[in-house]
Amino acid sequence: MAVTIKDIAERVGVSVTTISRVLNNRGYLSDKLKKKVQGAMEELNYQPNELARSLSRKKSNVIGLIVPDISHPFFGQLTKHIEYYAYKHGYKLMLCNSLLNKKKEKEYIELLRASQVDGIIMGSHTMKVEDYMAIKLPLVTLDRRISDAIPYVSSDNYKGGALATKLLIRKRCRKIAYLSGSLQLNLLAKQRHDAFMEQVGRQSVDYVVRQTDLNGFKYKEYEALVRELFDEHPDIDGVFASSDLLALQVVRESRRRGKSIPGDLKVIGYDGIQNGGAEELTTIEQPIQEMGKLAVLRLLQQMAGEETPLETILPVRLLERGTT
Repeated sequence: MAVTIKDIAERVGVSVTTISRVLNNRGYLSDKLKKKVQGAMEELNYQPNELARSLSRKKSNVIGLIVPDISHPFFGQLTKHIEYYAYKHGYKLMLCNSLLNKKKEKEYIELLRASQVDGIIMGSHTMKVEDYMAIKLPLVTLDRRISDAIPYVSSDNYKGGALATKLLIRKRCRKIAYLSGSLQLNLLAKQRHDAFMEQVGRQSVDYVVRQTDLNGFKYKEYEALVRELFDEHPDIDGVFASSDLLALQVVRESRRRGKSIPGDLKVIGYDGIQNGGAEELTTIEQPIQEMGKLAVLRLLQQMAGEETPLETILPVRLLERGTT
């Protein structure tokens, strides 16, 4: 039979109301009393009903986070930092992995609302604007501007795209490929492509653009994408990939074909991930820790009813390494 706060009250010799005040940290309570209650809870193995407590307080101290794919190193690192700063401010994290599935994303939002979360950080964006506006909770988006009412946090995607493309042009690449996720999604990351197109157009450099499909991060398909690129355009001597994972696949395929890097081919990635063999990859580093920190801060500002900046755009950095 489950232990209740009535059992705790009887063990300590106080009222149920007093135990409730201790659990919810309400009013003045002596340290001696708190220790007695904690001791009784441990002796009886009492597990508080967090949902019931959140309903009584009208505050759960839980933040929801929806990401497209937690196995992607960028989102894995970002989640780590969001959890760290949320916990630092007294909040737990409820993580949802959407895999860029619209139905799944909607179901997770309903789950988070039913779980009484205090706010949501959205890193997966497949729904329509009106769907996000209907959430009716404090909300911060990552890498997407949805409306003038919803704050977002992003790195400077346009600047990153320009830095990468200019470097390849400076290295005298004559035919440059741009590889990315789906350009049909309404994400700020598309600005990397916009900057690429402006730079190659300005310098009259030959170029190729290839993108993945809409259905998430299918890493096996990266192999086919890169293989087809080299089959159709064997004269490519520069590649700007919109993620480090794509760039690493380019490096692997190039070496399989006997191309030397950076002699025959120069490769630049994007994100600045810290594992998976990316240590030697030239890349555009996103400030992942700062993005996580500010996503939490912007959400806390909303929850406190404070004025919250709509736009938070953070600088990126070019890290030139062995692939250029």
